[in-house]
Amino acid sequence: MPSTSPRRRVALPLAAAALLVPAATACSSGGAGGSGASGGDQRLKVAMAFPPAQAMSPYGDDAVTLGRLAVVEGLTSLDKNGDAKPALATAWKRDGDLAWEFTLRKAAFQDGTQVDAAAVVRSLAAAQKASPKPRVLSDSTLTATAEGADTVRVTTKTADPLLPQRLANPSLAVLSAAAYKGNGKVDPAGHATGPFTLAKVNGAVSATLERNDTYWGTKAEAPGIDVKFVADGTARANALRTKDVDIAEYVPISQAALLGDNLVHEFPTARTSGLSLNTERGVFADPAMRAAAREAIDSKTLADGVYEGRADTAQGLLGPGVRWAAELRTAPTGRAKAAAPAEVAKTKEIVLATYTNRPELPEAATVVQQQLEKRGFTVKQVVRDYAQMEADALGGRFDAFLQARNTLLDTADPLSYLASDFTCDGSFNISQLCAKPVDTAVSKATSLADNDARHRAEMTAEAAILGADALVPLVHERFIQGYDDARVEGVALDPMERTLITADTHIG
Repeated sequence: MPSTSPRRRVALPLAAAALLVPAATACSSGGAGGSGASGGDQRLKVAMAFPPAQAMSPYGDDAVTLGRLAVVEGLTSLDKNGDAKPALATAWKRDGDLAWEFTLRKAAFQDGTQVDAAAVVRSLAAAQKASPKPRVLSDSTLTATAEGADTVRVTTKTADPLLPQRLANPSLAVLSAAAYKGNGKVDPAGHATGPFTLAKVNGAVSATLERNDTYWGTKAEAPGIDVKFVADGTARANALRTKDVDIAEYVPISQAALLGDNLVHEFPTARTSGLSLNTERGVFADPAMRAAAREAIDSKTLADGVYEGRADTAQGLLGPGVRWAAELRTAPTGRAKAAAPAEVAKTKEIVLATYTNRPELPEAATVVQQQLEKRGFTVKQVVRDYAQMEADALGGRFDAFLQARNTLLDTADPLSYLASDFTCDGSFNISQLCAKPVDTAVSKATSLADNDARHRAEMTAEAAILGADALVPLVHERFIQGYDDARVEGVALDPMERTLITADTHIG
């Protein structure tokens, strides 16, 4: 939700139209559940910010949507502290440095087939073979084998003390055999295990979810969920204001004061907005130019202006949402001397890109453009829906990419974020960084079971990344979710962005 992290698809006019017209009937293949009519006014109406980008495949950022809507589950889940707790596995134990054994609970998939060790092995193998590889596997290779019907042995190529947390990632959800369509295609509709079943998907416009009445845990209180994918943040806020939806995720800061305290719920975040600079090609392949760009950025202006004081000035890659980071932070290492303004002025035009799905980002991009131009850069800005530019961003086709990234999203520890975004083989390396000090620090952290030692290694990696000016931190965000707290109960306010709807979410 980078993502990843950020995500997704649909032009603003379509998103706005989704608020005004009923969803047309269209289906994802497979799917349990009935029509959206059941449940009447007790059905939840939800406006999500990111339309599906990969047809609800669990291997991309759509996995976050599936998790936030309580459709998919893995062997484990996370508690509020980021520690692993039981989900489809009731217990686990480590066997040496490289292996873990997980005991499965009795549970059924939404299509009626049973969860067993073979299903877990199939799901984890498919995720490992997926292309592109899920970000959560950027720094880990898993091999799962069945040890009887109810026990799974998971072996990693190198020691992985975070494996139980890693297996809570929605990209590693366990699905039934019918979900796998061949050629790498996966359809979770009706084939997952969560309290809600994905019944219908209407492209990038809407989706219908029904209560999973055979859920192994506490049955969902709401009979179903009617989802609208609305990329325009103002449109989401207006839908909440007019009661067209019950819940609107990621309310724009500009709309918070207009909605009022009973509709606005602000909470801490592990999300950092930053400017990824292309270290491989173009103007910013020169470390001196990256240093000049970093010196041009005024974080406080962004926090006070664009974010209206609802964000913290940037201190590093890891903000206040990562509570231990500040006390372990060290100074950036290996920074180049910034190019003089006269040298900057001689460079060719740079392309600064960002996306519309998070409404503060285009405004932030305009301020960043002004700050860079004041330093002497010539800047062209590109702003589109995230799904329309993800491939270009990952391919290094922009000089600078402004994104918001949750640093704890993948494993509740920044290790996966650092590996996927900044190592040579990282699957989400928008800055195209390949630096031995970073890879060495991340590799060391991967092998460390002791939390303090792992965190110190991660901060060594942060110091090297900041020293290379691969990413210029802009602000540390706070989240604003929208719902009427006098009417809607049980909405999850999760700094890690894993959950939004739970079995407890309902109309009071």
